[in-house]
Amino acid sequence: MGHTTILSLAFFILALVAFAGARPANFLQDFRITWAGTHIKQLQGGSAIQLMLDPSSGCGFASNKQYHYGRVSMKIKLIPGDSAGTVTAFYMNSDTDAVRDELDFEFLGNRSGQPYTVQTNIYAHGKGDREQRVNLWFDPAADYHTYTILWNHFHVVFSVDDVPIRVYKNNEGRGIPYPKVQPMGVYSTLWEGDDWATRGGLEKIDWSKAPFYAYYKDFDIEGCAVPGPANCASNPNNWWEGSAYRQLSPEQARKYRWVRANHMIYDYCTDKPRYPVPPPECFAGI
Repeated sequence: MGHTTILSLAFFILALVAFAGARPANFLQDFRITWAGTHIKQLQGGSAIQLMLDPSSGCGFASNKQYHYGRVSMKIKLIPGDSAGTVTAFYMNSDTDAVRDELDFEFLGNRSGQPYTVQTNIYAHGKGDREQRVNLWFDPAADYHTYTILWNHFHVVFSVDDVPIRVYKNNEGRGIPYPKVQPMGVYSTLWEGDDWATRGGLEKIDWSKAPFYAYYKDFDIEGCAVPGPANCASNPNNWWEGSAYRQLSPEQARKYRWVRANHMIYDYCTDKPRYPVPPPECFAGI
């Protein structure tokens, strides 16, 4: 191998390392504890963490930076057994009070033997109340599964193990709000929500089963970090803006329809008492 080839290879490897360095490698490097640090335990040198909920407190963490468009994913293993009344959340949030943007995964605990429910919600320009709920088709406490939020100029896609479960299209041209102006941080919390989380609050936390544990690993954020280059968010050459990420592929669309036909248990779009006239984004399709 010639000297020039070796140098080229070295520069290529350095470029890969630099790119990978923009993605969280471990908890210590890219996240901070926001709530009850005594209830968060780092595992495997910071490449995984354990969150704990007991009668004294839940806990939470957040990314050190905010991001403007991109893709965020984590592998999560949820609370096993009787987890009724607990909420494990993984979400993006603009951290603004008046006009909030937010993209939510909320995992709602269950009584033993019942399916785990994942609720998604979207806030755009301060408007939320867009809840959908899906019963997971596997036991999310038996092993780690990958939960992903893709956010670009075209749509927001929530995925579970690469299966899309929620799509929110950018239909600003039809007067429908879309989160695009504000960067968002990445957050996670484990907390008590037994006034609403399981069967609308009918199932309460059994504190005799505490403490409750959830586990996270393989933190992956690829996006435009803020502060960072001002033109990053508008750059059409970012990979998450590419043609393959502007709409679901035929295979993804098939899986999406399967989830909605077989596992969706609540959709605000079909809640007639709440919305006699469905909101306009409900007709946007995929």
